[in-house]
Amino acid sequence: MEQKVVATNRKARHDYFILDTYEAGMALQGSEIKSIRAGQISLKEAYVRTDGRQAWLVNAHIAPYDPASHQNHDPLRERKLLLHRSQIADLWDETRQKGTTIIPIRVYIKDGRAKVEIALVKGKRNYDKRQSIKERDAEREIRRALNKR
Repeated sequence: MEQKVVATNRKARHDYFILDTYEAGMALQGSEIKSIRAGQISLKEAYVRTDGRQAWLVNAHIAPYDPASHQNHDPLRERKLLLHRSQIADLWDETRQKGTTIIPIRVYIKDGRAKVEIALVKGKRNYDKRQSIKERDAEREIRRALNKR
């Protein structure tokens, strides 16, 4: 079960409280998987949309694969996520609550297949972000003090 992390959404943990995570497969075209394996994917503006029956990865940019030329894919097309029916129903129920959304956290290759880790999240307010930064800085200072001994 070797995992090669291809892309991460670094701002996700800074901007959101992560409530729950899921692993999902992606329905991809041939040129898309080749581009993902080359690390040409960005999750910066991406989110997950669901209608209770299916889940879609929206705004994830997968760069065109140059050797595919005329058979290339649309870089910003919506991609179907492969989840169990019960997981999609859970996500649908949770996102109907105010303030929760679903975002991708990271994309990785597991046993030759592209997987995306998605998270049910709730947005942080500015004072929550400042508190997180303060805690991280305090933790860093403690580690520095312990290493100096």
